[in-house]
Amino acid sequence: MKFYCLSLVLFSQLTWLSGNCQLRTGSSAPVVKIENGRLQGTTTSPGGVYVYKGIPYAQPPVGPLRWKAPQPVPAWDTILKADHFGPRAMQGNIFGDMGFRSNGMSEDCLYLNVWAPAQPSKMKRPVLVYFYGGGMVAGDGSEARYDGESMARKGIVSLTVNYRLGVFGLLAHPELSKEAPYHASGNYTLLDQQAALAWVKKNIAAFGGDPDRVTIAGESAGSISVSALMASPLSKDLINGAIGESGAMIFPTMPPATREDAEKNGVAFANAIGASSLEALRAIPAEELLKRASGPGMPPLSTNVDGYVLPKKPAEIFAAGEQAHVPLLVGWNSAELPYRALLWKDDPTPENYVKKVKELYPQDAEEVLRLYPGNTTEEVIASATDLASDRFIVYSTWKWGVLHERTGQQPVYRYIFSRSRPPMTPKMGNAQPGLAGGVIKTSTTAPKPAETFKGAPHAAEIEYAMGNLRHNKVYAWTKEDYIVSNTMLNYFANFVKTGNPNGASLPKWEADAVTGSRYMNIDVRSSLQQEKHGDRYQFLDKAYKQ
Repeated sequence: MKFYCLSLVLFSQLTWLSGNCQLRTGSSAPVVKIENGRLQGTTTSPGGVYVYKGIPYAQPPVGPLRWKAPQPVPAWDTILKADHFGPRAMQGNIFGDMGFRSNGMSEDCLYLNVWAPAQPSKMKRPVLVYFYGGGMVAGDGSEARYDGESMARKGIVSLTVNYRLGVFGLLAHPELSKEAPYHASGNYTLLDQQAALAWVKKNIAAFGGDPDRVTIAGESAGSISVSALMASPLSKDLINGAIGESGAMIFPTMPPATREDAEKNGVAFANAIGASSLEALRAIPAEELLKRASGPGMPPLSTNVDGYVLPKKPAEIFAAGEQAHVPLLVGWNSAELPYRALLWKDDPTPENYVKKVKELYPQDAEEVLRLYPGNTTEEVIASATDLASDRFIVYSTWKWGVLHERTGQQPVYRYIFSRSRPPMTPKMGNAQPGLAGGVIKTSTTAPKPAETFKGAPHAAEIEYAMGNLRHNKVYAWTKEDYIVSNTMLNYFANFVKTGNPNGASLPKWEADAVTGSRYMNIDVRSSLQQEKHGDRYQFLDKAYKQ
């Protein structure tokens, strides 16, 4: 009966993929033959790029496959119409800067999208696989800011990948570990990503891509995933380069739990929702499970050191030199979080700042105030912004780069993205930026608060790096913004092609020394600069030793 039900699910999935849809982008692209069957994509308008959307890379993780490693897709006989994005993974409406083009939301979410140059080439093309951000609880490969068309126009086969999120992607439980052939559980988010990379290895040549020239990239949780995929023995041999935009799976940024803690949290979650068995857990409808997992008081869910996907903490793997030895391009934004993330409702006065620093660092307040001075309101705003950003995501990204410089036997190119976004377009009304890159829409007619500190917030670089400013209608982009985007897109494209971001007409970008003393400041006038705050990162490195 279980096999029959699963067959019905698969039949429904393939029927949906081969049906007509209103989201087509243009005329037909050539039919391609992959391992499982034939696909019919579309072309962009104007032409030049073939697009294949909603390609299943694993079976729907539903019913008995919920909380199991992704399973291979059965072959099909018909030509699947890959002309629309598949469903996005189950998730709440969490971040205001996410604009989905997906075909709804479903637990059946394991699909990927391919953008390939239409021009013929005698040589196989380099490949970019991009993983979206969203804290491993939100996001989707259909978001326009990740669109692969601009990369494809640079001669790169570009992909975005959907993967399981939240309770569907992270739940560990001793009973799940017992039934798994690899005797571990959780980390389904990473297993999905690894299954997508295995799919690329087998199938990307059909789209003109080179399976031996695959660069993985991502922002925030996507970048954190990239660091983990470099570290995992299951995926490190499937990649040839890596790009990390703000984030690594290194404390304090979404570090993995121990297996024991992850399984305890899974048991606590099951008990909290009254599920006494795996059968009961799997019988809960996806919408209800998402709602209950998002409720107050639920135990935290995270990746875990399961001995299979992650044999050790990623930081330990990098320190031992056991990660993928590939070129790495890594960096962060100049104002990942605003000063309010540190001071909250308190005014940015020296007195309030000192109070907060002493609260956070009772034993090291004097040193912190030396490294992050706050003697005036302006200094407080600048230093509180930097300290909030460093604690949030900058330190972990820095540490990733330093560790890989020391043990990875490949160059590390580091950047800081400094371009401040332009004002929002008039149609956005009184919308305001959120704490970490989102957009908060309000109905109030109160005036917007005056900007007191400029910088690039979390996630601001994505549209620039991927050449997708035109898709974001929130901001009034200027000529200077397109200059910055052209620079960053070309750096990234060059790195995907050669493992080196340098190219004609671009400012020369040198790889870091082990000391991490140089970085590319990406702005209207990009330039290589000397590290200004290495002592801050060294302090945090000592503070975070466990």
